[in-house]
Amino acid sequence: MVDDNELERLRDIAVPAPDGEAKARAFAAAMRAFDMDEKFSTAPQGSAAGLRLTERARKLWREIMQRKLIATPAITALVALPIAGYAAFEMLKEQPPVIGGNGKVTETVSDKPVARKPALVQPSINKPLTVAPAKEKKTDADSEDRLKDEAEVAPVSPPKPATEVDSLVKQEMAPDALPAPAPAESSQLASGGRANAQAPAAAMRSAQAPAGAVAGPKLMVQPAPMPADQMQPQEENRDRIETFKTNPVHGTAQDPVSTFSIDVDTASYSFVRRSLKEGTLPDPDTVRVEEMVNYFPYDWKGPDSAATPFNSTVTVMPTPWNGRTKLMHVAIKGFDVKPAEQPKANLVFLIDVSGSMDEPDKLPLLKSAFRLLVSKLKADDTVSIVTYAGNAGTVLMPTKAAEKQKILSAIDNLEPGGSTAGEAGIKEAYKLAQQSFVKDGINRVMLATDGDFNVGQTDDDDLKQLIEKERKTGVFLSVFGFGRGNLNDQMMQTIAQNGNGTAAYIDTLAEAEKVLVEDASSTLFTIAKDVKIQVEFNPAKVSEYRLVGYETRALKREDFNNDRVDAGEIGSGHSVTAIYEITPKGSGAEQVDPLRYGQAKVDNGGVANADEYAFVKIRYKLPNEDVSKLITTPVTAVNEVPSFDEAGSDQRFSVAVAAFGQKLRDEDQTANFDYDRILEIANAARGADPFGYRAEFLSLVRLASSLGGTK
Repeated sequence: MVDDNELERLRDIAVPAPDGEAKARAFAAAMRAFDMDEKFSTAPQGSAAGLRLTERARKLWREIMQRKLIATPAITALVALPIAGYAAFEMLKEQPPVIGGNGKVTETVSDKPVARKPALVQPSINKPLTVAPAKEKKTDADSEDRLKDEAEVAPVSPPKPATEVDSLVKQEMAPDALPAPAPAESSQLASGGRANAQAPAAAMRSAQAPAGAVAGPKLMVQPAPMPADQMQPQEENRDRIETFKTNPVHGTAQDPVSTFSIDVDTASYSFVRRSLKEGTLPDPDTVRVEEMVNYFPYDWKGPDSAATPFNSTVTVMPTPWNGRTKLMHVAIKGFDVKPAEQPKANLVFLIDVSGSMDEPDKLPLLKSAFRLLVSKLKADDTVSIVTYAGNAGTVLMPTKAAEKQKILSAIDNLEPGGSTAGEAGIKEAYKLAQQSFVKDGINRVMLATDGDFNVGQTDDDDLKQLIEKERKTGVFLSVFGFGRGNLNDQMMQTIAQNGNGTAAYIDTLAEAEKVLVEDASSTLFTIAKDVKIQVEFNPAKVSEYRLVGYETRALKREDFNNDRVDAGEIGSGHSVTAIYEITPKGSGAEQVDPLRYGQAKVDNGGVANADEYAFVKIRYKLPNEDVSKLITTPVTAVNEVPSFDEAGSDQRFSVAVAAFGQKLRDEDQTANFDYDRILEIANAARGADPFGYRAEFLSLVRLASSLGGTK
């Protein structure tokens, strides 16, 4: 046992002064404890750990002490005072005192915490959670400076999931004194990453509670990031595209006759091109194979005189995607009217200026496109301009193209706004066309729009009847589509086909130049109308056949000889291509089983023309006539080439385009025919390409291959 006297003596002994080594050990232990405390300190949600203003001051002081830069107490004071003053200044700037009328600092309601029951906090998808804690903490008093100084250099902390919101709130706030959440300002919105990491300091100050509200630093809680398609609401796509089924295979013995209207529209190719260049494969229903094939100019042999408006060339060749079938390629070339012989034109520009046209690829592009067309017109041609939005109005009365500046000024002054009264616009346009009607000339309404008519007659059938009625007056109609998201391609096709005109889709100024400048003659100057094709296949030579494309142009067999049935038009110098895939009899490639009973039998005994593959008939009317004329062409071995490579370059290129269209529609016939083979055929048959259309096609095939694979 220790003697009490010894304890008393120990108590009275003076404590020895610590030596330098002991001081160093104690100081190092204190600094390690300090570092450990900072390491586990909780930072506000969505911000980088540490690095608040006071933390920066402590860090600076610690580094000074560790490096032993302070030699004397005087130097210590010189360094410490600015640091302390800077911290105090920033804290006062963030929470300034309220001075009363007597010059004394007074306490306001906003300085007192209000006891509240904790509220359930629900994070929003687009807005960060903003909560004012009950007890003022120094942790966020300096957040403004931290954000201002370090937004560009601090590492971004990953956002905490929504499930951590409650625990985070509990860590930062007293549960018995929770003020109401302050409303989030627009500057506080964030879509991911650190909450308000790049918000300006002024915006942070504006988010503080107004006078009279509960004041205090705010805790910004960022919910878990949402998928991009949920965070950014997608604009509704209201494009209207006509759906259709691919032409089936027909057995010649049961159904030997195929009848359809020719088609010189090109809208589908432009629509497909835009989709591919935007990085997506096109909707199969936007792919009309015949419009893709007929997009390109071909050097088919044309007629020798205008007395016969067009000439047909038929070629039979092996099918590149099926070694046991053949292709029957029908090429039509219209008579090319010389510029000096072109009749006068009476054109009415019917322009949609509704609110939806206020996009760069709509009204601005439309205006540039029509400026190009005006530059192509002759001085004696006439131009009128009708616009429609909430209602229709005449912007320019019939004006000679010689007054070019007046016409261009009227185009430049067009502005978008309102709904879409298309019916009223069409009626007004036809009225102006009749006022300036040119006998034996070109009288055409040129409708430019992005979509639906939502005022007046909006049903496609009603519009069809209106157009058919006006067509009989000799005024034709062409339609030009612009933009995406509101495009009514189905309506465009309907009224163009029934208005004796064409439908084109203009997505770029280069396309506008092609349609309205390079192809102006074929677009404006019709040389034949109601052109129909009927092919009768010989069952002795052909077991089956399939028409590639033209699904929306099919006609009944009896329609061919009925002059009251409308069909397509051919313009000056226009080329039209139709392709049949045929199965020679006995080839073994038949897809339809033969009939067990009542099978048709054909032999050479007494049967005329038994050596023909088919008999092609083309019926047409001259622009100012109502009675059709007939052109016929028998298809025999004379029309056949032994190998695909021996066909002409234009034939081979058009077949490559047809294969590409079928591939995009995912048709069975080309399922095993890859994009590389299409590219190989098109590249070998590229030929003369003065405007680069075929080179662009090659790039589209490559894009489709990369987007859809090589299968």
